[in-house]
Amino acid sequence: MKQLSPLERAVEYIEEHLDEEIGLSDVSRETGYSYCHMTRLFSAVLGESVGRYINRRRLYNASQKLLHTDRRILDIALDCGFESSEAFSRAFKAVFGSSPAEYRKAGLDLVVYAKRELAPKDVRHIANNISHAPEILYLEETKIAGLRATTSLSDNRLPELWDRFLRYYQDVYAFTGTGYGICETQPTIYSKDGDVRFLAMVGSPVQNFDGLPPALARKTLSGGRYAVFTHRGTFANLFKTYQYIFGTWLPMAKEELDDREDFEVYERKVRSFDDPDNEVKIHIPIK
Repeated sequence: MKQLSPLERAVEYIEEHLDEEIGLSDVSRETGYSYCHMTRLFSAVLGESVGRYINRRRLYNASQKLLHTDRRILDIALDCGFESSEAFSRAFKAVFGSSPAEYRKAGLDLVVYAKRELAPKDVRHIANNISHAPEILYLEETKIAGLRATTSLSDNRLPELWDRFLRYYQDVYAFTGTGYGICETQPTIYSKDGDVRFLAMVGSPVQNFDGLPPALARKTLSGGRYAVFTHRGTFANLFKTYQYIFGTWLPMAKEELDDREDFEVYERKVRSFDDPDNEVKIHIPIK
């Protein structure tokens, strides 16, 4: 059995005691690290303090209870460590942008800003395979030709879409040797079990759309500012990288999302889904 790092032990301890009154002193004592060292370690890798992590994890658990149970908001607040429904409402609105009552009425499980449970393997991925501080770039407008399909978080159809694109339109890809994966967020459908369905497109950049095969979809990516993160290793962890970006980096960053689509750029040839040498640049649009 792999020995857990201090940070992995800290996260595991927090998850096992979320319903109890715990704080930085308890986490430090469990890991054997001082206040100072644990604060620096936690903030450097996970992008937030121990206290903020605990608070947002409790709020996420509360959001699930609001959606999937009929319990009173006051009872949920007390279960999650808040002394009153008013304190709970203030904290909830600060993270989710709506009151607990409004959130329950809307019936949507918001992906952005949610702090889902982290397992030790998730911590290792964040620590070793994600660029924690993005590169901020201004990109010009880019024309993409490729294939489009509906996919979801639970049923990822992108690998088969890439396979079809490369099999039938290798000449388009060969022009630049660079692949683009685009999340077309409108419309996005959220299911009650937390799954998300959306349109996606894969393809390669082209100078113009003249003379392309009719079956190819066409899209123009708007220019502007982007925060660019690097994901390394198996693509099975790609969703965890997005959870880090939207659940940890974005709430702490002094940046505001723009309404352009985010997209992925593959500059290296992908040999297999689980290749440890995989690398993809994730572009998040910001104002």
